[in-house]
Amino acid sequence: MTPVVIVGLHRSPGHNFVGRFGLPAGTHPIDSLERLRFLADRGIEGDRFLDHAPGYKGQVTFYAAEVHRALCEALGVRREPSACRRNVIVEGVDLNDWIGRPFTLGGVAFEGVEECRPCSWMEEAVGPGAEHFLKGRGGLRARVLSDGWLELGPTTWRPSK
Repeated sequence: MTPVVIVGLHRSPGHNFVGRFGLPAGTHPIDSLERLRFLADRGIEGDRFLDHAPGYKGQVTFYAAEVHRALCEALGVRREPSACRRNVIVEGVDLNDWIGRPFTLGGVAFEGVEECRPCSWMEEAVGPGAEHFLKGRGGLRARVLSDGWLELGPTTWRPSK
C-alpha cells in the first residue's frame, strides 16, 4: 500500500476541447467537488465521459499534483490543476507506474490503461509550452472497475488482483 493524498476531484458536464478543432474552446465549467461517485465500467456520475462507450479507456483521468506544480514553475504561470481537466488530482504516486495495471484507490477499483497524453489545447488552458512539458507525464487514463466514492484527503493506493 502507498499512502497518497487526493487533493482535487473534478468533473465537467460537457466537452470544451474534444471535437472542437479549429473552433474556440467551449465554456462548460469544471466542478471541483469534495466527493465524486464512480460507476463500474461507466465513469464518473455527472461527467462528460459517463457512458461514452463500453469499456472506454478514459472513464477517469488522474493527474499528479507534483507534476502540475513543476509545470507552473517551468512556465512561470499560476493555474489550478483543474485547468488540465483531469478528474482526480493526487500526491504521492508515480502514475506512469500504473499503466496496464489494476489498482485500488480509497476503496474504488480501477485499471490503468495509458498515459493521458497532453494535446494542443494545453497551450490555451495552461500556457505556451504546456503540451511539450507534459509529454510523458500528462497523467493516467483508467477504467472504473467498481462502484464507489472518493473523497478529498489522505487515503491509500494499492495494487489489486
